Amino acid sequence: MKTIRWLAALLLACLLWSGGALAAAGQLIILCYHEVGKTDEAASDPFAVDARSLVRQMEWMRGQGYSFVSLQQVLDDRAGGKPLPDKAVLLTFDDGYRSVYTNVYPVLKLFKAPALIALVGSWLQVPEGRQVSYGDGVAPRDKFLSWAQIREMRDSGLVEVASHSYASHLGLQANPQGNMEPALTTRVFRANGYESEPAYLARIRDDLRRNSALLKAQLGQAPRAMVWPYGSYSLEAARVAEQEGMPVTMSLDAGINGRGTALSSLRRVLLDANMSLADLAYQFKQLNGWPEGIRPEPSRIMHVDLDYIYDPNPKRQDENLGRLLDRVKAMGASTVYLQAFADPDGDGVARALYFPNRHLPMRSDLFNRAAWQLQTRANVRVYAWMPLLGFALPAGHPLAKEKVLALSAGGQLKQQGYARLSPYSQPARQLIRDLYEDLARSSRFNGLLFHDDATLSDFEDAGPAAERARLSQGLAAKVADVRADPAQMERWTRGKTELLDDFSLELAAVVRRYQPALRTARNLYAEVVLNPESEAWFAQSFDSALRHYDRVAVMAMPYMENATDPKAWMRRLFDKVAAKPGALEKTVFELQATDWRVRKPIPTAEMAATVRELNTLGARHIAYYPDDLFQDQPRLKEFRRVFSMTGQPEQ
Repeated sequence: MKTIRWLAALLLACLLWSGGALAAAGQLIILCYHEVGKTDEAASDPFAVDARSLVRQMEWMRGQGYSFVSLQQVLDDRAGGKPLPDKAVLLTFDDGYRSVYTNVYPVLKLFKAPALIALVGSWLQVPEGRQVSYGDGVAPRDKFLSWAQIREMRDSGLVEVASHSYASHLGLQANPQGNMEPALTTRVFRANGYESEPAYLARIRDDLRRNSALLKAQLGQAPRAMVWPYGSYSLEAARVAEQEGMPVTMSLDAGINGRGTALSSLRRVLLDANMSLADLAYQFKQLNGWPEGIRPEPSRIMHVDLDYIYDPNPKRQDENLGRLLDRVKAMGASTVYLQAFADPDGDGVARALYFPNRHLPMRSDLFNRAAWQLQTRANVRVYAWMPLLGFALPAGHPLAKEKVLALSAGGQLKQQGYARLSPYSQPARQLIRDLYEDLARSSRFNGLLFHDDATLSDFEDAGPAAERARLSQGLAAKVADVRADPAQMERWTRGKTELLDDFSLELAAVVRRYQPALRTARNLYAEVVLNPESEAWFAQSFDSALRHYDRVAVMAMPYMENATDPKAWMRRLFDKVAAKPGALEKTVFELQATDWRVRKPIPTAEMAATVRELNTLGARHIAYYPDDLFQDQPRLKEFRRVFSMTGQPEQ
């Protein structure tokens, strides 16, 4: 036993040495605790940490050279005053449990450790002996701190009080199907429709203002920090908090905080009842060992058409969604690229959407429901899959003619390929911005996947708005004249690639106002990787995409490319990606599950063999499209053996 303990201790020390050595000046780890129960006390709360574990964790941090700091020290550092120690930790305790006084406060005094406690005002207003509406049920008032206890801790100088909302630590109905989602980021759905944006902002402002007034009345000082219930926030909500005197807000976003991390978006590490000392050591190692404290993870991605799930009968539609959830869990995916637009005819153009919006018909209010269920029940990340330009506006819409036009062989202007709105038209761009903003307001998701409509051929765009743009850039107005001059053609190609990248990033910035931790992915044609000269044909560049997006989803689809030897083609594609430093960490190899030329499924055995080969070669991210749950394509029992993240845990 002594030998085993000695080896465990040595391993723990090695983990900490390797992580701590990478810690940078000004970095801050914020830990999020909730209930802290008595030692060995049974707790139904999965986030409850027992008091002995808290002491051991704090002893361990102190022994590794970490310093417990206050919020004031963080603010002094940011203001150019006394810098934070190199290994700074801020302790936070959410919800205002009485155990913070009985079990945590003595430990804080023992370690002389500052802490921040986040209080829900309405819970504290309930008289002693009554019940507090808490979560989905009730809890006795004595489960929570008394005002006298709060004042005593505050007066000690060790404890600062933050707001955790007045009465918004709950879920509100977020869609017609009845999903309850975090109150401070949800536009409430009622019988007469969705809460308006002004009404939403007024509601959260009233809540934050009311809690600040209560805390000031009881404690003599208003809070200067807002801790978001469930970690759910938006930059819009953070702006309201700042206007209400709380420039510091804290979420549960993953990672470490550097001096470049906005005070309005501080990240916290959530601790739970199962966090062992070795787990904590590993967590700190990751925080100190990777950019922003986030370890790059491999992913397995299912690319899902909501068109398969949609049904005009709400009951059957919900049954379909249930089948999808079961399939995603069974497949062992880590991520779902989820269609947010309707495309039942499969031409890649959005004529309707799956979320409420200002400009296109809504086929069904389905995206938010599906995204929320996938995140909370299937435990996967969800990327909203959206066109960049491929929106077909209703007949008679004033912008319906603002299309991408191509110069045909006969010299005529006509639409080719995907029907797209012109990125050179400012009114069209604004309409697309509106659609992305509507998506972001109505739903919670983790990322954006820009569809493969984000392309312009070497004959596009030839429309009037594009002609004016070329003239402003010192190029010939007419496409034929640009194509006749190699130097102009090169400038035009590069400019179109930049235009599509810049517009997609502009749309991502719109969405980040509501989904601050948003990640981005972009579909690229494989030819762009295999032959960089093809940038002229697509206005896509692999190098540019690697610079601009978190993930580059390359359509690794040999049958779509008419490859005579699909296996050799796939190996050539992999080798091209692997030859670029860092590209494997960002590239998603997106496989095809259907041979669209003959409208037949790719055999599951063949897909599985391709995944095994990519795994062996060192691919980090693998996706497939489409997933057909009704035809079981690919075959679940066979494919999940090679695809599942459960079967291939993170290394």
